[in-house]
Amino acid sequence: FSLDWNRTSFTMDEDYYNSVIKVFVALHNKGSIYRGNRMINWDVKAKTALSDEEVIRKETHQQLYYLRYQLVNEDGTALKDADGIIVATVRPETIMGDSAICVHPDDERYKHLHGKFAVVPLINRRIPIITDEYVTMDFGTGALKITPAHDMNDNMLGQKHQLEVTDILNEDGTLNAAAQIFVGEERFAARRKIVAELEAKGFLVKTENYTSEVGYSERTDTVVEPRLSLQWWISMKNISTPALKAVKDEEIKFYPPKFKNTYRHWMENIKDWCISRQLWWGHRIPAWYDDEGNVFVAENEAAAKQQWKEKNPSSAATDPLLKQDEDCLDTWFSAWLWPFEVFKGFSNPGNADINYYYPTNTLVTAPEIIFFWVARMIMAGFEYIDEKPFRDVYFTGIVRDKQGRKMSKSLGNSPDLLGLIDQYGADAVRFGIMVSSPAGNDLMFDEAALEQGRNFNNKLWNALKLVKMWEGRKSPIINHDSSSSIHHSPFTIHQFAIDWFSNRLNHVKDEVEILMKQFRLSEALKTIYSLIWDDFCSWYLEWVKPGFEQPIEAEVYNKTVFFFEELVQLIHPFMPFVSEEIHHLLAVQETDLCVTQYVKTLPADVHILQQGELLKQVISALRDARNKNQVKPKETIKLHIDTKDHKAFEAIENIISKQVNAESIFYTNDTVANSIVVAVEKNKFYIETDRKLDSITLKSDLLKDLEHQQGFLVSVQKKLANERFVQNAKPEVIELEKKKLADALSRIKTIEE
Repeated sequence: FSLDWNRTSFTMDEDYYNSVIKVFVALHNKGSIYRGNRMINWDVKAKTALSDEEVIRKETHQQLYYLRYQLVNEDGTALKDADGIIVATVRPETIMGDSAICVHPDDERYKHLHGKFAVVPLINRRIPIITDEYVTMDFGTGALKITPAHDMNDNMLGQKHQLEVTDILNEDGTLNAAAQIFVGEERFAARRKIVAELEAKGFLVKTENYTSEVGYSERTDTVVEPRLSLQWWISMKNISTPALKAVKDEEIKFYPPKFKNTYRHWMENIKDWCISRQLWWGHRIPAWYDDEGNVFVAENEAAAKQQWKEKNPSSAATDPLLKQDEDCLDTWFSAWLWPFEVFKGFSNPGNADINYYYPTNTLVTAPEIIFFWVARMIMAGFEYIDEKPFRDVYFTGIVRDKQGRKMSKSLGNSPDLLGLIDQYGADAVRFGIMVSSPAGNDLMFDEAALEQGRNFNNKLWNALKLVKMWEGRKSPIINHDSSSSIHHSPFTIHQFAIDWFSNRLNHVKDEVEILMKQFRLSEALKTIYSLIWDDFCSWYLEWVKPGFEQPIEAEVYNKTVFFFEELVQLIHPFMPFVSEEIHHLLAVQETDLCVTQYVKTLPADVHILQQGELLKQVISALRDARNKNQVKPKETIKLHIDTKDHKAFEAIENIISKQVNAESIFYTNDTVANSIVVAVEKNKFYIETDRKLDSITLKSDLLKDLEHQQGFLVSVQKKLANERFVQNAKPEVIELEKKKLADALSRIKTIEE
């Protein structure tokens, strides 16, 4: 047997099939399965019962019809009230199944009608006027027609007041003989004809536009018909308690956590599950009937016959003629056993596979089947294995278009996935989807994200080309130009870059591990993306890049390859193809990335990370100042640094000089005349150049920067002055805002000086 549901499929062997049957029998023997005549959701197209979860509620534009019912006494004589009683309904085609009209007992308009009777239009059947607090006085006319066979709420009122039940519809949605009129007509076609006749005979008072939610079958997209039907049911209250407790106590965690409340509300208000379906595929219900209608639930016909003989000992020698129930079980009745029965956990308890694999770690699924499948798997796990089926449940979002509409064939807004892969590449498509997917929330699909993924692919390839260009230029020792005023030992010229990126890598790996544990996959991808694009490609490779036609220290090259391998391993779960290819092109590899274990993360040195951030800020500010003052990149400068922390700059000055093309770096406590002034945090930089400088423009730029910093300071001060923000924000967020405040004050002071 093969089942397929919501992108999940597996082949069902005989053991699995038999286990489903055994579970049904066990629940029946326990008293948790029963057969009852109750209101169900009926699909008139598929001609089968549906569970509540298979009904999709859609906002639908309808007509509200105001109908006049004539009033009579108990003996059938007409009341003097010529207007009768007006009832508002959206289903005039069901009036032939009316059993009563109900009003609120406190409604002054109808107190004189308590105990009186009304006549159903067109068929002239007399029905009582009853009272119940269920009726809303300010909706419609305050009078409600009760049709117990064709409305869930009406059925409950019908049972409460012991009303007659008249079913006027066939299983295909056509009117039956009990309707008396328009017999054989399809329900909505009958509605049009009945409305026309009601209007012609003066029973239709008026119509109004009305919008409400209507149930549609998930299977056939047909309007669901509430129907009184004899079906098989599971008493869910009996088996739901452990499953509810497991999620409430976070023994099983939901990501995002918002779905925990959705689950809790459904479980606390759980209804009995209608498990029989009038279909010709699936597990046939293991119940057999004799000629007198007695039912025998057993694993097979032989066992059912044995039950019959035990009930009829005087006929024990007879071979009874039993007929098996023709209905099948709801698909989810087999699906809820999936976590353990794929390992024979029910049919062969305690085997090696079930002991090793159960419970599993993570279930990834869609929120629309949280009740269909997730809740029921949890219930089955505790019921039959006495253990949760999984530890974590990650709910994916729905892919929508830029207008927020769900992808569908009818709207024509579904992209051609294979076409996108041909256009952008498989990894780029994966990247685009993942980077747009905040945990558990719907994502707005935009091809711009795929373009970003393709650009990222190109960035990785270009980085690979650059690094491979250095492979043949490795040298154990490099003699640097002694004419430079900045002197360093052979390896230490790049030592800070290596130390910084090593710590930055460890810091990001720690961060990504936390994000992955929290199933914040999109944020993890963005973090890795920034590490590769910004820190590795834009900064690290620039810092260690050898000069034109110059060699590169072997240790620097080897370390760079090691970093690159670590990076492609980090990005591998998101972009498996390009990362695997680069992994093998970087060096001869013994294993593929997909089976390579992550190298254990070392603690990051916060001081080095701070120095790295300072270095990036300084280089960016100095480059920006050069550009603004039209100092060409090839032109050398003299750089003067006014700082109270000489030590912080000694480790990075060689990189600064290389990145801003400074022929010399000096430390000073005084201003430097005829120079470009740059302020970064508490530090001031003076750029000396051969060009003639415009002091007015320089001052103007500083004043603009000062104005920007003062505006930023005000925004931070407002945030920290907001009591609600300070009380509700996490401590680390408060500390970050305080640091922003201190940094802004330092920058303002430096610029003013």
